Amino acid sequence: MRVVVEGPSNLGLRAPKAGVVPGCYKLAGAVRDLGFVGRIGGEDGGCVTPPRYDVAGWKPGDGVFNAAAMAAYSVKLADRVGGFVEQRKFVVLLGGECSNLLGPALALKRLGRYGVVYVDGHSDFRTVDNSPYVGAAGGEALALITGRGQPDLTDLEGRAPYTRDSDAVLLGIREDDEYVADVEKAGIPVWRALQIAADPQAAASGTLEHLERDELDGFWVHLDVDILDAAIMPAVDSPDPGGINHDQLRALLQPLLASPKCVGFDIGIFDPDLDPDGRYAAELTDTLVAVLS
Repeated sequence: MRVVVEGPSNLGLRAPKAGVVPGCYKLAGAVRDLGFVGRIGGEDGGCVTPPRYDVAGWKPGDGVFNAAAMAAYSVKLADRVGGFVEQRKFVVLLGGECSNLLGPALALKRLGRYGVVYVDGHSDFRTVDNSPYVGAAGGEALALITGRGQPDLTDLEGRAPYTRDSDAVLLGIREDDEYVADVEKAGIPVWRALQIAADPQAAASGTLEHLERDELDGFWVHLDVDILDAAIMPAVDSPDPGGINHDQLRALLQPLLASPKCVGFDIGIFDPDLDPDGRYAAELTDTLVAVLS
């Protein structure tokens, strides 16, 4: 049984401009309005409502903004997601943005040893060790779940790291990714977008070979839709060329989500404010339905 949970947090994204909050919190509504839950035969798992987005007074060097709110929210999200995983329900979490992964990662650490497939156009591996400062947790999410960053986010309930380096895979980054050398140094396997475009099935097979190991209880798939090329999906906060198309994304995700080891899937970053006629929401929803069919 699939259960659909709304996690409409925008806490980990920078404001698009002064006085404007990131619109990715509307992702779940846009997808659900296109019949997503019924089309995948899903159960309604409710909405975990996030705290207010507030970056007033934050300045570079202050650490991750919205950190206290994000930490509290991640625990609430972990409670909801973990309960469904314990019931052996496949969780589809509609975000939101990439820091939403903290909730499922914490939930799964409570339950055992789980891996993460990080499907994203960016490595999100920024830390104070490789950048002048941190700020938006959405750009640090892979670093955070693997224990790199401030303890109020990386060590909730004393469980750092939520995901071991050896149990993570990164898929979809662009050729000029700023932090990929640090990811590879950590031993995390990487498939770049151009490699996936050339052979998405090979990337999926390599990922499954890495994560369908006996010592892992399972794995979670995180999708940032900016893995799609900017010409195909411009309704994100950081659209970049050099990404993949919908057919390639489907070919990548279908075998991952069909694995008996996969326990859940979160989707983030799509911003309906940047999609006034609903075209990109419809295309994204069709792809999500296809990969879950």
